[in-house]
Amino acid sequence: MTYFNSRDVGAVAMCVALMGVLNALIAPIFWRVTHLPFLCDLLGFLALILGVWWTRKFGTATIIGLISTPINVYLNPTGMHFLGFAAASVVFDVLTRLVGYKVCFGGLKSSAVSLISLSAVCAAVAGFIIGSLFMNSANILFFAGLHVVGGILGGLMGLITVKSLEARQVVPTR
Repeated sequence: MTYFNSRDVGAVAMCVALMGVLNALIAPIFWRVTHLPFLCDLLGFLALILGVWWTRKFGTATIIGLISTPINVYLNPTGMHFLGFAAASVVFDVLTRLVGYKVCFGGLKSSAVSLISLSAVCAAVAGFIIGSLFMNSANILFFAGLHVVGGILGGLMGLITVKSLEARQVVPTR
């Protein structure tokens, strides 16, 4: 028996495309206009939450992050900072597994607290990595804080998306 069935692979592929392509093509426009990293985080954590919700299998977020990173860099050669999001995807995968999928995707309160908190923590990881490697060292904490705001927005959008799908009875088969 395989760990990921064909529906899981389809869900992962869809989330990889969402995270990789949109972050490569749309997020740089937002960055150039505002110099704020919110949209990268929002799109990234929306894709991660959607993928993990669909499969509820360990490794999903890691695969999404690791495959979307080279896609992003291919489409946007100046997007090497996306390595921070690859690391954040691995951390998100581990933390959602530790917290538990039933807690992350259970009731509204537990889902809201866990998904928004985990997204914020993982966005901070991405912000620290990106800030350390690609920014002025004096701005690392500020930049990580901006990513936390983006992680909160991404967690909120992921929560809204998942709860909306559940309310419309679009529930993945397990």
